[in-house]
Amino acid sequence: MAGRITAFLYGTVSYLVFFCSFVYAVGFISNYLVPKSIDIGASGSLAESTVIDLLLLGAFAVQHTVMARPAFKRWWTRIVPPSCERSTYVLLSSLTVLLLCWQWRPIPTPVWHFDGALALAMICIHWIGWLTVLTSTFMIDHFDLFGLRQVFAALRGAALPVPVFKTPLLYRLVRHPIMTGFLLAFWATPTMTAGHLVFAVMTTGYILFALRFEERDLVVQFGTNYERYRQRVPMLLPLAKVAAEIAWLAKWAITETEEIDF
Repeated sequence: MAGRITAFLYGTVSYLVFFCSFVYAVGFISNYLVPKSIDIGASGSLAESTVIDLLLLGAFAVQHTVMARPAFKRWWTRIVPPSCERSTYVLLSSLTVLLLCWQWRPIPTPVWHFDGALALAMICIHWIGWLTVLTSTFMIDHFDLFGLRQVFAALRGAALPVPVFKTPLLYRLVRHPIMTGFLLAFWATPTMTAGHLVFAVMTTGYILFALRFEERDLVVQFGTNYERYRQRVPMLLPLAKVAAEIAWLAKWAITETEEIDF
């Protein structure tokens, strides 16, 4: 029981660290209510800032990718209890995000700047992106995704929850709405600096790279269910699906109109 309580407390602390890192990361990327952000803070030379920023992004990418692989998880759970595996991943990912926010070097050279209605549109899209990220986690299982469900099950002495394949709400439009939300939040800004552009380009490249491995793991985990889902639903952008829905509605409206006897 002492071990179960310790695991539960560990998972709870890990979740709180994640919550703090997520809130700070929102302010960091949005340049909002934080003392040091992606565009605000001490900066060095262009070469120094670029190298440091790329190393920080690389550290996050390596940690995030390696620890997410099934082979690493099988090895890792020989060291940590299986109930704490997800919490450990969440904790280290959160600490890596905080390290990036702390050591990031702004490169303030402007790339674009919008005013008026276009700036307002960019701001709205930016916050829609963050809202999409957060709400998408709850559409599947927020507490499972961040390790709380696992440590709570262990506290009760219950079996660890088995992943269930489901496609609610936004998951019917795109396969990875969390990543779609991140892309909107990273790119939609009325003022794009060189440093912010480096961040957006590198994180976009990483998302596209990492999703290849994640998709492969999901096929192994869920089999033909995920294969059919992948054939039916786009990965990140629902443009084709939205266009198909609009075409269907237009066809339906035309059919209904033709059937009306004036």
